Amino acid sequence: MIMQRFIKRFLDALNSCNKGNIKPPDIVFINGGKGQVHEAQKALAELAINNVMIVGVAKGEQRKAGMEKLIVLNQNQPIVAVGSSGLLLVQQIRDEAHRFAITGHRQSRAKASKKSVLESISGLGAKRRQLLLKQFGGLQGVARASVDGLCSIDGISRTLAQRIYDTFHHSDDH
Repeated sequence: MIMQRFIKRFLDALNSCNKGNIKPPDIVFINGGKGQVHEAQKALAELAINNVMIVGVAKGEQRKAGMEKLIVLNQNQPIVAVGSSGLLLVQQIRDEAHRFAITGHRQSRAKASKKSVLESISGLGAKRRQLLLKQFGGLQGVARASVDGLCSIDGISRTLAQRIYDTFHHSDDH
């Protein structure tokens, strides 16, 4: 299911770039062995995409770099091309895909960690968040503020003040 979603998103992006003249790729590299290759085949078949060569890049014995095996769909034996320039290219493709994925995950985590708890409160926009932080000297001050204190800020109703207070005090009795 994940593979199918990924392929569909990839093809949608390709389609929007090509303005409707979509052509599926000739070859798809999968980071993994037989299982992942078969999942990719199923996902492509469910999307009615045929004639795509699927190659799995599986780690070799002892998971040692340079000992990878290429798993090609409908071939009984994996291709072991130790030291070949073709395998080196495949390794570089895989390493770049890993680097890209890791960078994306780090950016997502960094972005999520920078998000303020105040941003999750409905009805509390950027200007009101700034007013609260300025008035109370930061997030800890807002967290310590009473409902009446929060209401004293221009544009903060008692309902919104209660919502802000509850966010910090995890009031479960409502």
